[in-house]
Amino acid sequence: MGLSTHVLDTMHGTPAAGMAVTLYTTQGDQATLVKRFVLNPDGRNPDGPLYDNSNLRVGTYRLVFDVAGYFKARGVALPEPNFLNLVGLDFGVAHEDQHYHVPLLVSPWSYSTYRGS
Repeated sequence: MGLSTHVLDTMHGTPAAGMAVTLYTTQGDQATLVKRFVLNPDGRNPDGPLYDNSNLRVGTYRLVFDVAGYFKARGVALPEPNFLNLVGLDFGVAHEDQHYHVPLLVSPWSYSTYRGS
């Protein structure tokens, strides 16, 4: 299945529909833009997996989630500066034949992630 992501808004108990996300490949301090997208009503990439198994490569990646922009668009009053603005997750892919699912559980004040299935 390749690489996928899913974001859940734990403040409202819903998928984070409308959140902007950016995917990069990384090598050391260098990051190369792969794709920008906005999450669909289910909190997922509207085009499906970010990579399928035939295109996923061993290496390092970064997903950047626009948390502050999402919560501001939902009408949440955030302090200035925001506690969370952009949340970046750097992760590695060691096996290109496996599925890497990178979920994000997020509120304006906290987030967590894990390697999903």
